[in-house]
This record gives sequence, structure tokens and C-alpha cells, in this order.
Amino acid sequence: MSDIKNKTIAEIVSDDISTASVFKKYNLDFCCGGGTTVEKACEKANINTEDVVYDLLNNSSQNSVPNLNFKAWSADFLVDYILNVHHTYVKENLTIINEFSSKVARVHGEHAPENIEIDNLFTELSNELINHLDKEENILFPAIKAKIADPNFVYDEAVIKILEDEHDHAGTIVKRIQLISNNFTPPDWGCNTYKALYHLLDEFINDLYQHIHLENNILFPKLKE
Repeated sequence: MSDIKNKTIAEIVSDDISTASVFKKYNLDFCCGGGTTVEKACEKANINTEDVVYDLLNNSSQNSVPNLNFKAWSADFLVDYILNVHHTYVKENLTIINEFSSKVARVHGEHAPENIEIDNLFTELSNELINHLDKEENILFPAIKAKIADPNFVYDEAVIKILEDEHDHAGTIVKRIQLISNNFTPPDWGCNTYKALYHLLDEFINDLYQHIHLENNILFPKLKE
């Protein structure tokens, strides 16, 4: 148990991606804040460390979630995975979530004003993600491919710090959306669009957490090495 408590959250999720569901349950950040040990993260969030460790040791999702060994993948293969899975997912879902968010804010904003803030926050997140993906697809990822093809190729490593800072800001927005949506729990009286919005937001942010985790905790360290 002490071994798990003293490991960083990023290390645990990198070893077994299915444990992400445990950290999500306790609202413990495994992507941007993944460098913190389990014990320190629990202390900061005022959560019983033993409860988290117990759930990690008895992780029920480990049999249903493929434990892909991302750490063993080469940087260029990891880049292809991020592009084809996560970038594609973001691009395919931004429009529909923005449409649902605007509708719920317009129809229900007067008696559930948190949805107006959610709409504004998701619009901000969407705009930032579009620019962020563009930087990755047109600057960093081609540079990684070029570096692998030619070890003498030199690229501006400052772009990694820029992307990490953008991840942090995206994480701040996401946490606010989680908080004011009551962890994506729609009210009983919510219409189908309301419920669909919260479901899609939950799904979208789960994907974004893994997306950022793969870059911050696996891809970027590979590049820095």
C-alpha cells in the first residue's frame, strides 16, 4: 500500500490506463497534475488516501479496459495514435457539443444559470483546442517525424512548454465545468438535450484527460530524453 501512496498519479496511469477511472471518481487530476504522489494529492483534496488505494488495488475496470502499453510505443507511433484517435474525436464532437450547449444555455439559462457559464467555458475551450491541435499537427508532430528520420534535425523545443501551458489552462476550464455541472449530473427535470449535453461533456472530457496524459506524461518526456 505504501508503494502505491508514494507513486505519482502519472506513473500509475501510465502503467495501467484503466486506473484513470479511479482517479476520475475522486476528481484527482492524472494529466496536468499527474506529477503529484497519490498521498499528497489526496491530502490536498482532503480525501482519505486509503480509500483511493483500496479502489486502485481492486480496480473493477481493469478487465474491461484494454491496458495498452503506451510507454513502450515509439514517439512517432504515439503521435499517429494521438492524431487518429484523439484529434479525430475532438474535431468530430466540438460542433455538436457547442450546439447542445448553446441550446441548453438559451432555454434553461434563466433558472439554471450554470449552463450559461458552461456554454461560455466550452466555447473558450473549443477555440483554444482548435488552435492547440493546429500547433501539434503543423509544428510539433512534423518536427518529431523529421527528428526521427534525421537525428541532426533541430526544432524549437520551446513549443513543448507552450503546449504544456495550454494543457494546464484547458485543465482549469475542464475542472470548472465539472464543478458547476455537479460532475455532469443533469437535474431530474432536464430535457433530453440537457441530458445529452452532460453525457457528451463527460465523454469529451474523459477523452481529453487521456489525450493530455499521453502527451504530458509519455510523449513529451520521450522527446526531452
